[in-house]
Amino acid sequence: MSRLADALAPFALTGLLLAAWEIACRALDVPAYFLPPPSAVAVALAENLPTLAAAAWRTLSTALVALAVASVVAVGLAILTALSPLLDRAIRPLASVVQVTPVIALAPLVLIWAGLDHPERALVALAVVVAFFPIFSGAAAGLRAADPDLERLFDLYGAGRWQRVARLRLPSAVPFLLEGHKVGAGLALIGAVVAEFGAGSGGVSGLAWQILDAGNKLQTARMIAALVVLGAMGVGLHAALERLERVGLRWWRGR
Repeated sequence: MSRLADALAPFALTGLLLAAWEIACRALDVPAYFLPPPSAVAVALAENLPTLAAAAWRTLSTALVALAVASVVAVGLAILTALSPLLDRAIRPLASVVQVTPVIALAPLVLIWAGLDHPERALVALAVVVAFFPIFSGAAAGLRAADPDLERLFDLYGAGRWQRVARLRLPSAVPFLLEGHKVGAGLALIGAVVAEFGAGSGGVSGLAWQILDAGNKLQTARMIAALVVLGAMGVGLHAALERLERVGLRWWRGR
């Protein structure tokens, strides 16, 4: 019974909030362009679902490509920092610069470099910038988290730097890598949406453009419907990665 209540609690709260929203909009006679009731949002969602689904797939595909690129780059750089203290001191400050630079400030410059005819390249690059740091930080922390006793054992057997990284530090970093990728995936999705806003062009046909287009036409219900699709996509991606994390940790602990 407790498990069922835990599962139903979020849906019950969501239903109560939606009911309060609907009642407030109708009782106060709120203009539809200012705040439409949930029923109007549901109608807009049903009417525009094919368009919104296609736009959501474009945004999600950009985020997934960016996550893959960020993963390769971040883990590769983290391994370099584990192999060489000099590279560690050289790479870390630059990684911190990437973390604190707002992606919206980079968008115009990256769009010029990528070419105005190929905005999708800029979107991937900007999403990579956003997703990079948590993956790099998790990998770097995990590579330094190996058991000190095992480190001394590797010293005793005269293991080289690469042997130490490949056979000790990388396996020890698995939980950190999984957590970093889970955070990075959410940020890649956010980065893709923010980059689409920064592009501000109909050549970019993701969810952000649907929101901008609806806002310019004062179609507030369609704007909120696009946000609902974006939220559902984010929840689904997070749930999938949490499931992957549980499977990965079960395998790691079994080893």
